[in-house]
Amino acid sequence: MNVINVSLEGKGSASYQIGIGYDIADGIGRILAEKQLGARYAIISDSSVSPLHGEAFLKKLHDAGLNVSLMEFPAGEHSKNINTVLDIAARMLASGVDRKCALIALGGGVVGDIVGFIASVYMRSLPYIQVPTTLVGQVDSSIGGKTAIDLREGKNLLGTFYQPSAVFIDLKFLETLPEREFNNGLAEIIKYGIIDDEGLFGLLEKEMPAVKKRKGGFPEHIVERCCRIKKNLVEIDERDQGIRHFLNFGHTIGHAIEAASEYAFTHGEAISLGMKAAARISGRLHGLPLQDRERIENLISQAGLPTRLPERIATDDIIARLKTDKKKDGDTIHFVFLHKIGSPLINGGVTEAVVRETIEGLRK
Repeated sequence: MNVINVSLEGKGSASYQIGIGYDIADGIGRILAEKQLGARYAIISDSSVSPLHGEAFLKKLHDAGLNVSLMEFPAGEHSKNINTVLDIAARMLASGVDRKCALIALGGGVVGDIVGFIASVYMRSLPYIQVPTTLVGQVDSSIGGKTAIDLREGKNLLGTFYQPSAVFIDLKFLETLPEREFNNGLAEIIKYGIIDDEGLFGLLEKEMPAVKKRKGGFPEHIVERCCRIKKNLVEIDERDQGIRHFLNFGHTIGHAIEAASEYAFTHGEAISLGMKAAARISGRLHGLPLQDRERIENLISQAGLPTRLPERIATDDIIARLKTDKKKDGDTIHFVFLHKIGSPLINGGVTEAVVRETIEGLRK
């Protein structure tokens, strides 16, 4: 198991480790038995992941001598709301989960967000461990301590910053991941190349067919590379006040598209369109070379991600969602743009007319 240290000492949160490997469930059990984060553990998963991995993972932890139980909730973004949180909290109370317990998030980004949020507020906080089973969870959402649930008005509007006690990334989970969900994670990987690592971007351009086949050692190399990029940004800016904003490239318009689609689009599908929009505005306002814009759009297409916005998703609805974006400052919405691939900047001075025109351009 390769280990990446997330060092947050003196910044209001405890440091923790990200463990990355293949078929590491036995090792997770041994480490948790040694750490003794809780007198007992509650694994929380969803109705997609639990039938595939829940019982097997539960047995591995039992075999390590841990007192552990498993509960699940309905899969999907539609479950990422306060009603699900209240339901899980009530079930935890009924099963005797108290402040001596720890939670384990077994699943993708929705599971990680919900479990992290519950851990941050249940009985004034419990330790929790992230065990992401999706590519987007492994390269992005499990790291950094952002937790959130959705409101009717928009995505991730109710949340906390609450770091996990550990993150364990088992690449074996990717073997059962449907292609659409794998592509969902590729969007976040492409984002890392765009904002921080042109070498990674070039590798993806060259090796995308092999990456999509999940062969040749690419999953482990790429997942670890992305985790290191994110951990570096989190260490510098844990509370998302500055440089960590770069991780939002494509997310401002992307989140609005995702919500306006009523989550028919996955997160990665929506931010792919958001990245395409951000690249086009970057060319218009900040001199992003046309060649870089074309490389970004071509790589998104190679990954099997959408490149056109459907007519059924109204521009007015997307604009309305943007106006409730949690990253806005007064009436100003902050966007992440590019000077070139690997060189991002933050700008809040984009007019609604430019945004509207760009969204309409996504339909062509």
